[in-house]
Amino acid sequence: MEYQEINASTIDRWVREGWEWGQPIDHATFQAAQRGVWDVKLTPTKAVPHEWFGTLYGKRVLGLASGGGQQMPIFCAVGAKCAVLDFSDEQLASERLVAAREGYEIEIVKADMTRPLPFGTATFDMVFHPVSNCYVEEVEPIWRECWRVLKPGGILLAGMDNAINYLFDGEDEREVVNSLPFNPLKNPEQMRQLEASDSGVQFSHTLSEQLGGQLRAGFRLTDLYEDTNGEGRLHELNIPCYIATRAVKEVSV
Repeated sequence: MEYQEINASTIDRWVREGWEWGQPIDHATFQAAQRGVWDVKLTPTKAVPHEWFGTLYGKRVLGLASGGGQQMPIFCAVGAKCAVLDFSDEQLASERLVAAREGYEIEIVKADMTRPLPFGTATFDMVFHPVSNCYVEEVEPIWRECWRVLKPGGILLAGMDNAINYLFDGEDEREVVNSLPFNPLKNPEQMRQLEASDSGVQFSHTLSEQLGGQLRAGFRLTDLYEDTNGEGRLHELNIPCYIATRAVKEVSV
């Protein structure tokens, strides 16, 4: 079984067990969004600034690895035309549940984001990509595909791990136990750590891969912020372990 399939199966089980990022929004939250009261997250604790979005009404939005019935229903509630791509059946089931309950249309696609995205060139006005590329070995092909499917002037909003989490022991976050990069496909001890903590197959990525990769794909970075884990010792010490970025596909002159 390829690591992508292991991760999809693992996340399916997490959702069935009550994973925070797989629990769909309720009816009241959807109604509040229709009234203009809403927030969404790219990283564990901080809401994305509303000015990052611009006008969403009528815009085509792709939720990339964004299943779970949390962000896409909000965008649909404010009038966006949405598609969501995820490799987890349970995450997509949450999307179907909210769409059926609230009566909106959304394109739901099961696909592996490490492969070419099954959408035409210049299809979307925005790609919304919460923290998830920690589950893939190579991130730069994903940035190139995001650039391809976005229209000129389109916006990429992405959350990503900055690799600090992978340095520390999983329980107390007090001892540095790993060197970087963290790649369990090349380091059997790191794979054993993930198996012991039921963490799927995860990978660290450098800022060169994350930020530099967006720039090399053709994006212009317009803003960013950092965030913590939301719990644990690193969070208590206010050590940022995540970055959220806003980037724009430059319009050709």
